[in-house]
Amino acid sequence: MANLKEIRNRIASVSSTMQITSAMKMVSAAKLKKAQDAITAMRPYSDKLTELIQNLSHSIDGDTPNPYTQERPVKKVLLVAITSNRGLCGGFNSNIIKAVNQYVEQNSKQEVRLITLGKKGNDILSKSNTIISNDNGIFDDLSFANASKIAEGFMDAFANKEYDKVVVIYNRFKNAATQIITTETLLPIVAEAKENSSTIADYIFEPTQEEIVNELLPKSIKMQLFKALRDSFASEHGARMTAMHKATDNATELRDQLKLTYNKARQAAITNEILEIVGGAEALNN
Repeated sequence: MANLKEIRNRIASVSSTMQITSAMKMVSAAKLKKAQDAITAMRPYSDKLTELIQNLSHSIDGDTPNPYTQERPVKKVLLVAITSNRGLCGGFNSNIIKAVNQYVEQNSKQEVRLITLGKKGNDILSKSNTIISNDNGIFDDLSFANASKIAEGFMDAFANKEYDKVVVIYNRFKNAATQIITTETLLPIVAEAKENSSTIADYIFEPTQEEIVNELLPKSIKMQLFKALRDSFASEHGARMTAMHKATDNATELRDQLKLTYNKARQAAITNEILEIVGGAEALNN
C-alpha cells in the first residue's frame, strides 16, 4: 500500500502543477492580446518615420552633420540587451543571452559594454560582461516617455564619442509561437542608398529641411528602442503562453499515465488479497 500512497501523492502533485500552468497560460493569453495590439498599431507609424528619415537622408550630409549620423572607426560598442523580468517562457531569455555572447565573441577586437533591460538577462550576462546600467522596471510601466529616458542616455554618450556604435538585440514578435532574434544598429544612423532616385518623395518643408531632420532623428532613435521594447514584451507573453500550454499538456499526459499505473497496482493488490483469502480457505478445508 505504500507504493499506492506514493503514486497518489504524485498524481496530486502533478494535478496541482497542471492547474498552475493552465492559469499562467490564460493570464499570458490575456496580456498577449493587449501587447500584440499595441505593437501591431505601432509598426506602421515606426515604418513611416523610418521612411521619412531615408527620404531626407540627402540633407544629413552637410557642413554641420548631425551628431547621430557620424560614422567613425568602431572601437567601443554599446550593446542593449532586452530580456524579461520573469522566467517560465521557454527559450525566450536564453536565446537573447546566446545572441549577446555570440556578438561579443565575434567582435572581440572591440570593447563591448552592455545595457540590460530585464532582470533575467542582467543576472546571467553580468557574470561575464561589463554592465554599465540595468533597468528592471521598464516593463512595469512601458511607455514612450520611459523608453526615451533610456535612449537619451546612450544618445548623449554616442554624441560625446564615448561609443562608436549602439546596437540592440531583442525578440521580434511574429506570432504567439514564433519570436525572431533581431540585431539592429541604433547609432549611427546610416542613410540607405537609393537605386532609383525617382522613388524619393518630393516634400515641401516647413520649417527648414535641416530643422525637420534634426527633430526627426532623435525621435526616430527613441521610437526604434520603444518598438524593440514593445516587440520584446509581446514576444515574452507569446513565449510564456506557448510554454505553459506545452507544460499543461505534458502534465495532463503524465497524470493519465500515473492514474493508469495506480489502477494497475491497485488491481494487482486486490488480486493478491483475493488469492490469499482463497488459499487460506482451501487450507482450512484440507
